Amino acid sequence: MSEYYNYIKALHLIFVVTWFAGLFYIPRLFIYHIEASLKPSPEKEILGNQLKLMTKRLWYIITWPSALLCTLFAIWLLVIMPGWLQQGWMHIKLAFVFLLFIYHLKCHQIFKQLQRDEVKYTSRFMRIWNEGATLILFAVVFLAILKSTFSWVFGLVGILGLGIFLMLGIKLYKRIQEKNPNA
Repeated sequence: MSEYYNYIKALHLIFVVTWFAGLFYIPRLFIYHIEASLKPSPEKEILGNQLKLMTKRLWYIITWPSALLCTLFAIWLLVIMPGWLQQGWMHIKLAFVFLLFIYHLKCHQIFKQLQRDEVKYTSRFMRIWNEGATLILFAVVFLAILKSTFSWVFGLVGILGLGIFLMLGIKLYKRIQEKNPNA
């Protein structure tokens, strides 16, 4: 089975990319949906219906299948390379993957709420929420590439720095948008 390792790894990585594409885009659609809910009729209903359709297609045609296929190929890789489960970096990576699934399931909950026109979050919250997948992606990729050479202090400072950078970007965007609503 190890002769198929590179094919399985390639498929795993392809579905990682498509899963993250869905996780990056779905909160943006949530933001648009939340902002559309504040518009007057009939614009509110027209935009709301279109955004419901777009999120439904993204979520069920791209994001969920990618998450499942990514997981299937990851498990297959672990079957081929069981020694990885003895390595510390893999334990930490799997913890981040667990966080990713929690993030995914929370997105699913928000998706279902918006499909029922239940707006429970602000667009500002969603802009911050949108960065969760980015932080997890950075952590997982660095762990997978650097493995045991990963410096915990450097990694923690890097993730915190990235988080601060992303929050500053959100604040800057808000200021730009306040000056120019079409930005």
